[in-house]
Amino acid sequence: MSSPPPESQIVVHHLADSRSQRILWLLEELELSYEIKKYERTQQRRAPNELYDIHPLGKSPVITDGDLTIAESGAIVEYLLEKYGTEKNKVKVGTPEWQDNLYFTHYAEGSVQPLLVRKLMFTMIPENAPVLMQPVLHAVFHKLNSKLTDPELQLHATLIEKHLQKIKDTADTKDWFAGGEHPTSADFMMSFTLEVFVRRSPEHVGPLIKAYVKRLQSRPAYKRAVEKGGQSLYLLEDS
Repeated sequence: MSSPPPESQIVVHHLADSRSQRILWLLEELELSYEIKKYERTQQRRAPNELYDIHPLGKSPVITDGDLTIAESGAIVEYLLEKYGTEKNKVKVGTPEWQDNLYFTHYAEGSVQPLLVRKLMFTMIPENAPVLMQPVLHAVFHKLNSKLTDPELQLHATLIEKHLQKIKDTADTKDWFAGGEHPTSADFMMSFTLEVFVRRSPEHVGPLIKAYVKRLQSRPAYKRAVEKGGQSLYLLEDS
């Protein structure tokens, strides 16, 4: 019988429709008690100034655990799994599964998310320009996305789809990025990235990516995270 996780004093500084959704999901999977402090975006969809009181960059997610303050999704995921995680959410070091887990844990924010942010910014710039400039800027940035961003996103979508197919081919019960029966750090990191991918660039993603997002959003722990954190723009229908 496994021992209960250590007591926590975790506070999640949660910004709506942000990377902090993956942290709430992780905490629910670990069955930890925690407090949520919610922050609403401005009319320009930016984080509010109150977050600067928590961290100098004014970003989310940020957690506090006692006297410790941690920012950056990857650092938070690693910290929570290292301190509070159980064996089912970890992967044996040195195995092929560990290599996949390590790669996709860092791949989410290191490779895919910057492209999705670029596509979003190229969409937002014309919309926030003076009205007379918008038609020209829409044409310019649409071409930039189609020539620069979309081909790269398609490459990444193909890579992810092939990896999910590899996992599917091993066993029906192994649904997660490290090839196991339970989500690991790779899944907690890839979750928000793929939710954004499906929402922002549905023309690129394949059926296995969509099925993966739907599967993670159907988990009881994920649903509890949404109930506590608030509805997300990135929820798929019927999840």
